[in-house]
Amino acid sequence: MIGVAPPAYDPAAPTTASTLPVGAPATVRAYVAELFRRHRRAFLLLVAVNTVAVLASMAGPWLLGDLVERVSDRSAPWHPGLTVTLFLLALLVQAVFVRQVRLRGAMLGERMLADLREDFLVRSVGLPPGVLERAGTGDLLSRITTDIDRLGNAMREAVPQLAIGVVWAVLLLGGLVVTAPPLAAAVLLALPVLVAGCRWYFRRAPSAYRAEAAGYASVAAALAETVDAGRTVEAHRLGDRRRALSDRRIREWTAWERYTLWLRSVLFPVINVTHVTVLGSVLMVGGVFVLHGWIGVGRMTTGALIAQMLVDPVGLILRWYDELQVAQVSLARLVGVRDIEPDAGDASAEPGGRDVHADTVHFGYREGVDVLREVSLRVPPGTRMALVGPSGAGKSTLGRLLAGIYAPRAGRITLGGAELSRMPAEVVRSHVALVNQEHHVFVGSLRDNLLLALPPARLGPSTESHGAAADGDGGVGTGSAAGGVEAELWAALAAVDADGWARALPEGLDTEVGSGGTALTPAQAQQIALARLVLADPHTLVLDEATSLLDPRAARHLERSLARVLDGRTVVAIAHRLHTAHDADVIAVVENGRISELGGHDELVTAGGPYAALWRSWHG
Repeated sequence: MIGVAPPAYDPAAPTTASTLPVGAPATVRAYVAELFRRHRRAFLLLVAVNTVAVLASMAGPWLLGDLVERVSDRSAPWHPGLTVTLFLLALLVQAVFVRQVRLRGAMLGERMLADLREDFLVRSVGLPPGVLERAGTGDLLSRITTDIDRLGNAMREAVPQLAIGVVWAVLLLGGLVVTAPPLAAAVLLALPVLVAGCRWYFRRAPSAYRAEAAGYASVAAALAETVDAGRTVEAHRLGDRRRALSDRRIREWTAWERYTLWLRSVLFPVINVTHVTVLGSVLMVGGVFVLHGWIGVGRMTTGALIAQMLVDPVGLILRWYDELQVAQVSLARLVGVRDIEPDAGDASAEPGGRDVHADTVHFGYREGVDVLREVSLRVPPGTRMALVGPSGAGKSTLGRLLAGIYAPRAGRITLGGAELSRMPAEVVRSHVALVNQEHHVFVGSLRDNLLLALPPARLGPSTESHGAAADGDGGVGTGSAAGGVEAELWAALAAVDADGWARALPEGLDTEVGSGGTALTPAQAQQIALARLVLADPHTLVLDEATSLLDPRAARHLERSLARVLDGRTVVAIAHRLHTAHDADVIAVVENGRISELGGHDELVTAGGPYAALWRSWHG
């Protein structure tokens, strides 16, 4: 067939981050089979009620064919009343079971869609944090929004309707073979046209739909990155460059949209030609057979009506199979997280202490380009260290390495002598916590948002009790020791200066917050994140501009409050406000991916090096 060339497009080109993988065909097939195994009873029930509905629909053509046969054969008795009664009874049965088909199909689709959403979420949150960070915001957003929306339509409609269409077509063909075998052969005359058109279409459609989905993800990524870094874009006058990038992404995406639309504009006329060919061939072949007396006019009437009924299931199958091509791409993108092996880690890698040590560390986000080079430092237990330096020097990257988010390309980062990259993620999180500028308020009560940070062992009957006390490390104690989880939550809020506005909420801790609830300011959301940190009670913390959304005076007060609560813990603070560095025990100056200075505030100011220049510039 004559066609247009697909757009010149590299699926790897649209994104600036390493996207999550797309599921291999074997992975997709295995997941679909697993879904059907989970819901096999509902699926078999759908097939059963659909079978009854189709058999009832075939009663009409059979009764009409029998009526025509009796009318043409004047000697045969004619019972119009019985025919009408049977027809109405079949129509009633068909209506009842068609309703059941639609109901059962919708229920099956919703249940499978719910399973898919839950599986994707559970698998995603179990992935290594570094994988999710590298994936970028746009890729994650497009999968959990656009791909879920596309799959929603497929799960609710395409899967049940495709099953209905297949059963419908098979039963109609079976009925045609039983009623008039020669007419069943006539139907096959349309098969070459249908097979040729479908083969042409389905050779091109899957890759085109994958590229279309990747193109949309690139548009979402460009938009999300520009919005998130809006101030940076404005400060560096990058607006024109970002707009040009967005325009290019949109052009690439719309080019694939137009290409897939053109593919459908070829397929649908082929389907229409098939429908006409089926009906025409049955009437012509049937007419010839009737003229030669090989079949009766009644059987030809029944066969023609059944052939006409075949138009609907064939169209249904092709229509929803085309929809499944789009859904298959979305499903492959969602199921792709199953191809990522979770990093189980080495259960025997247990820290023997609390000291953090980086030994000649090299790290880069891309092959051959290191962001950090030959970084070595030791953070003794209980030390408050500040990482300072110009933007882009590698401070946040070093913080993520110390928190166990990333593994170094070369060198080692250890906690208590155990290599962080070898430890299971849950073990790392129980010892080290990272708090950055990105905070999230979950839909639910303020209490639920705080309880997320408490380990299950600290939730129990003591939840209803009251009172609080500090534990030996200076943090908030457990529910039983402190007088209850309720008091523990309020103590954590007080530690981050959030108890004032929290007590002013209409229902206190039970006030609904997040989308659809009480709106919280970015600063309040940041305080909730810090309260979770207090509740999680790790012995080592990495704070990456954790108070950036507060005004400088409030941030200063909060940091002093946190310093009292977190006394005795190891704290690595990535500081852009140098009063944070002033209060630290040790300051590490990061420049061009290396540590250029290391020492206390007074020592570094006296030395007159890079830190002294930063201090004079900021303080002046």
